[in-house]
Amino acid sequence: MDALSRAGPRPRRAAAASPLPWGRFAAWIDCVCVVTFDLELGQAMELVYPHDFRLTEKEKTSICYLSFPDSYSGGLGDTQFSFRLRQAGGSRSSPFQDDGRYNREAPLTLQREAAHYFGYVYFRQVKDSSMRRGYFQKSLVLVSRLPYVNLFQCLLQLIAPEYFDKLEPCLEAVCNEIDQWPPPVPGQTLNLPVMGVVIQVRIPSRVDKPGSSPVKQCNQENLLPAPLVLPSVHELDLFRCFQPVLIHIQMLWELMLLGEPMVVMAPSPTMSSEMVLALTSCLAPLRYCCDFRPYFTIHDSEFKEYTTRTQAPPNIVVGVTNPFFIKTLQHWPHILRVGEPRMSGDLPKQVKVKKLAKLKTLDTKPGIYTSYKTFLHKDKTLIKRLLKGIQRKRPSEVQSALLRRHLLELTQSFIIPLEHYMASLMPLQRAITPWKNPPQIRPFCQEDFMKSLEHAGPQLTCVLKGDWLGLYRRFFKSPNFDGWFRQRHREMTQKLEALHLEAICEADIVAWMKDKSEVEIVDLVLKLREKLVRARCQHLPVKDETLQRVGLYIDTIIGSLPEDLQTVLHHP
Repeated sequence: MDALSRAGPRPRRAAAASPLPWGRFAAWIDCVCVVTFDLELGQAMELVYPHDFRLTEKEKTSICYLSFPDSYSGGLGDTQFSFRLRQAGGSRSSPFQDDGRYNREAPLTLQREAAHYFGYVYFRQVKDSSMRRGYFQKSLVLVSRLPYVNLFQCLLQLIAPEYFDKLEPCLEAVCNEIDQWPPPVPGQTLNLPVMGVVIQVRIPSRVDKPGSSPVKQCNQENLLPAPLVLPSVHELDLFRCFQPVLIHIQMLWELMLLGEPMVVMAPSPTMSSEMVLALTSCLAPLRYCCDFRPYFTIHDSEFKEYTTRTQAPPNIVVGVTNPFFIKTLQHWPHILRVGEPRMSGDLPKQVKVKKLAKLKTLDTKPGIYTSYKTFLHKDKTLIKRLLKGIQRKRPSEVQSALLRRHLLELTQSFIIPLEHYMASLMPLQRAITPWKNPPQIRPFCQEDFMKSLEHAGPQLTCVLKGDWLGLYRRFFKSPNFDGWFRQRHREMTQKLEALHLEAICEADIVAWMKDKSEVEIVDLVLKLREKLVRARCQHLPVKDETLQRVGLYIDTIIGSLPEDLQTVLHHP
């Protein structure tokens, strides 16, 4: 370990060193839970680490149920899966001191969750004659706000087997090692030592070109002995996840884009959670703004909310394994039932689209149960390319890259016209003058946007034919449009604020003050101060020099006023 600690991540800016206990640990993981099976209580929380991390009783109960397979599976051995649960009991402080920099610099799809936790589970079930039930059943769970499914599942593969053998002292040692890691900084390649292994990861950044492969960092100081290089902290093997539904990928992409309620019924929590995460990731770089539960059980606190028939199902994708859900969720509009992975011939056996009426309570066959008609035609060339890849025994990661590239181009073809139209609503730079409030962004008019599609629509970048206009009209009613529009509008408003500050810096402030009354000058000082505070709090896209110049302007203006006013303004 000496060599590793010497070769570990080199010290970076002061902010990386958290002054609070467990500050660095909390940058990655909120807590580690151990869930065991108690004969009298059922699933029970055996341990939460760090010991002073506070989970509410409701959260503990949810984590206990979500950490074990919901339906009986006779399979012995180790299983890995993930879940996502709503935080209960309001916001709470974290030892990780973050000014929001991570979320500003990370891709929208990888932002730190504010109101939900992810749970990454390693479940072991083995025969053990020393236990009263004859079985050892235990889960090690990493609870985090980061959607780094690959990194955390890889971490669990390293630490869970050791923990099940050596128990708490081993877990304490691992947590102390994680507490030495540098924080996740978008755009950086990090070396993360744990248990004699170094995991090397690159944290994606918002400025990365969509679809580009992670950049390898070639800094000699960072070349550690034989690191375990993870190609991605979060990307799943899409080809493997989507194997039974490849010919319906177009339909599934549309259902995700429109935020439609969907149930994924799978034989295991692993398959259910992977399918849900694959579905919600297929819109990248567009953020999926609806709720999603990679694995959901009948004990969940939201069970009644989702199974009620008195209101329409919510905009959510839920992954389930218990056959009981076939009965309780059969009123949902889209149900994807996947079976055990089975290969037949060249292409994996594909499920069929079936009418919802054919959804039987018992012995439901795999299929997509829906009456949804796609707006766009199928892309047969994609299926042919994937089929050719199977025949040539092309590696799964290459097939996944093909699939991801196809979905990325499809999303970009859909979203680029919206981006162009949104950009046209921005006021011209020459309309921004220093002594007036910046002009407003023009309102988004759906009909004007529709007209713009005639000469600047998705047909320019996508060969797929179909009812694109109908798809846009449905998209306008979805939470994904609302989320995209709010984000863009916020960014444009901040850009306007930044341009206005720059216009003020370039103005001749002394000339402006010549014919102004003291009241007007004091009013300007107060407004400039307010702008400066807002620019710093909201981290507006403004250069530091601009902010410094505004500060100097304020000093210059105050210096021109009578001494009594200067005293008041210097001590607000």
